[in-house]
Amino acid sequence: MHAATLVAIADELAGAERDRTMVPLLTARHPGMTVDDAYAVQGEWRRRAVAAGRRPVGHKIGLTSKVMQVATGIDEPDYGAIFDDMVYASGSVIEHGRFSSVRVEVELAFRLAEPLEGPDVTLADVLRATEHVVPALEILSSRIELEGRTIVDTISDNAAMGAMVVGDTTARPDDVDLPWVAAVLHRNGVVEESGVASAVLGHPATGVAWLANKLAQHGDHLAAGELVLAGSFTRPIWVQPGDTLLADYRDLGTITCRFT
Repeated sequence: MHAATLVAIADELAGAERDRTMVPLLTARHPGMTVDDAYAVQGEWRRRAVAAGRRPVGHKIGLTSKVMQVATGIDEPDYGAIFDDMVYASGSVIEHGRFSSVRVEVELAFRLAEPLEGPDVTLADVLRATEHVVPALEILSSRIELEGRTIVDTISDNAAMGAMVVGDTTARPDDVDLPWVAAVLHRNGVVEESGVASAVLGHPATGVAWLANKLAQHGDHLAAGELVLAGSFTRPIWVQPGDTLLADYRDLGTITCRFT
């Protein structure tokens, strides 16, 4: 796509984020739009955020589990950027109106002690480079209408990243059986979802390796200190103002938050 068109799309999405609105499907209006075009739009959005003073702290990986691919009709992973103002501590009270089409997913996050540069990063490389893993909830926020969206729409929308809530309990990757980390998600005291981390590509670190190798295709890499959301192992649940969430990860503790 022409550079001016990509900038115009970034303008449109910036307006939707500012006004808490949703825009029509990009792929319906730009049928020739490619995955590379979508990452170019995302890159422009990220560049503007940095220029405005927002501090990047990591990346999210999306659509890594079969359950999420079925839920969205999209059959390959994607990624998006995380900024410092997107990260909440467990126990936070969160403004629901900050986001659009608000849903929550259950995940693990990896804090990197060393950089990871593709194109040949392996699962073992990820485990060696990881300082710790920590439970996390991802808050999804969509600036593009949901019905009929493709991976091109999702990538352009920063992979629907809204925010994340980080737990208090961390673990070294060799101190926990990562594929068998499980969690139960409660909304207002009622169990809504449960899952196990092996649903993420068989091992949650596999998604981090995929991300490092995908970033290499775009001339980028994972830096030391980054926080990487490795992908959901439950379906997303819708949340409304007044909802209280609690995710129980057993030995890795609980995460709570409330939406107002």
